[in-house]
Amino acid sequence: MTFHDSHAGAGGGELTPAQLRDLYRVTSEDQERVRALGAKAGDRMDAVIGEFYAWLKDKPWFEEFFSDPDVLEHVTAEQRKYWAAFMSSDIDDSYVHHRHVVGETHARIGLPMNAFFAAMNVFQDLFMDVVKSDMPQEEHAAVLDSVSKVMHMDTAIVVDAYSLKVQEALTEQADSMMAMSTPVTEIWEGILFLPVVGLIDSHRAREIMNGTLAKISATQAQIFILDISGVGVVDTAVANNLFRITRATKLMGCESIISGVSPAIAQTIVDLGIDVGSIRTTATMRDALALSFTRVGVEISANR
Repeated sequence: MTFHDSHAGAGGGELTPAQLRDLYRVTSEDQERVRALGAKAGDRMDAVIGEFYAWLKDKPWFEEFFSDPDVLEHVTAEQRKYWAAFMSSDIDDSYVHHRHVVGETHARIGLPMNAFFAAMNVFQDLFMDVVKSDMPQEEHAAVLDSVSKVMHMDTAIVVDAYSLKVQEALTEQADSMMAMSTPVTEIWEGILFLPVVGLIDSHRAREIMNGTLAKISATQAQIFILDISGVGVVDTAVANNLFRITRATKLMGCESIISGVSPAIAQTIVDLGIDVGSIRTTATMRDALALSFTRVGVEISANR
């Protein structure tokens, strides 16, 4: 078992439990101190966990995530397992894997990370309050330092797993959106149309460009309408991606029209200082269609 740590270097890396202990400076003496704390607090763990949930009950996360009695019973049992492993301080593959699962679970249910950070802080205070009267101040400080090191390591593992799970979910959503994207459609002979909804990152821009150029090649279209009325945010990167698409279509002899340019988007483009050059834009899809029909020599008349 290895653990991916996003802090391992610019390219990431796989860390073993021994490497994690070294990274967070958790020594064998630290582990022994944590085990000693576990021995002192062992018969009072239920009381500590009880105090934690008493603290949690008036916090914003309780009602959403823990108000169901069955859920609360299950989570409480999982807390006992978590802290039993912590107090054993056997930081091996199984230990790291369990923390990784905790991070993934929090990400899956949507529990915010600040709830986890707060919980770790509260548990540290509760543990030290339990035993501080049983040991000299110097020893108490040493135990606190050892507990903090292991907690920092635990937190890093959980947060890393949480972040990876969230990133996976975002990637899956983006892929799903891409799969559901409306294909480039020939709405009239010589006229192609593509409505875009959501964000346009570099990957999606490449997909749009590839699909559009392939369709132009297949249909010999003269006009390509790219409607961006469903694009929520236009920044420099988005604008550059849009204009890159239009330049590519022009090289194939197809004129592009960007429709759905709202006042907000127009203002953003001006504020960003982006030169639209000869790119044709319209405020509405209707205007884009009217312009397209004129370009291909189609006259539309209203029936009276």
